[in-house]
Amino acid sequence: MNHMSTTRPILLCADDYALHPLVDDAVRQLALAGRLSATSCMTTSPLWPQAAPALRELRPRLSAGLHFNLTEGHDGQHAAQALGTVIRQAYARQLPQAQMRAAWREQLDAFEQAMGTPPDFIDGHQHVHQLPGLREAMQAELQARYATHEMPWVRSTAPASGLWRSPKAAIIALLGGWATTRRLRHADIPMNHGFGGVYGFNAPDTASYGRQMAAWLPHMAAGGLLMCHPASDMVEGDAIGRQRPVEFEYLMSYTFGELLQRNSCHIHQGPIQLR
Repeated sequence: MNHMSTTRPILLCADDYALHPLVDDAVRQLALAGRLSATSCMTTSPLWPQAAPALRELRPRLSAGLHFNLTEGHDGQHAAQALGTVIRQAYARQLPQAQMRAAWREQLDAFEQAMGTPPDFIDGHQHVHQLPGLREAMQAELQARYATHEMPWVRSTAPASGLWRSPKAAIIALLGGWATTRRLRHADIPMNHGFGGVYGFNAPDTASYGRQMAAWLPHMAAGGLLMCHPASDMVEGDAIGRQRPVEFEYLMSYTFGELLQRNSCHIHQGPIQLR
């Protein structure tokens, strides 16, 4: 019997494609090794047009989505704000709706121009897609440009059952994860079934990161989403640049494969149906 029929499929998504060539290299290696379901793309990065062709070659094995960005400046080449500023403006209802809608339109246009298709899914750098004002602009733009049959699924950060006890996961959910999940459900926009992968980017080695993964996997339902942030070497100048190769090494490891088996999970690859 094929073990895929007796294990539950989970989604593992690497964020930040096109941020740096070492991130892109890790995504390609993990996808070819069967250790990645999806990657979300920073179309604001000046590297995006050159990075997209290699990603096209990995589809449909690897799903590709938009990593909506307001807070990463790419060495000053993209207008960016501090996350705290964006959060304060969002909750004070001070984000100009026309400007936010335009940002969604521009980043989706950049994805489609490079990839030739709509994104398979939507998420946000530092989860900004779920903030008040931004989630309304996202929904309006998605519904204006995509028919129901081509609607991308959207990342819900509502924690998988049992993972809400993590303070950081609870904060992310309180800052829009639960509210956005309710909004998406009401609008019949598809989304993942539970979220994990939240930690302090403070695992100094693969054993430490493996313990994090061992705490997440038992809680992941079929169609649940784990985020990760790998790179094949340290990314200089990046806030989590030292953590990225630790994640990559672990995700490529035999140890991770064994952990998946012990938890009756497998990494889904191919088209993702979440309705």
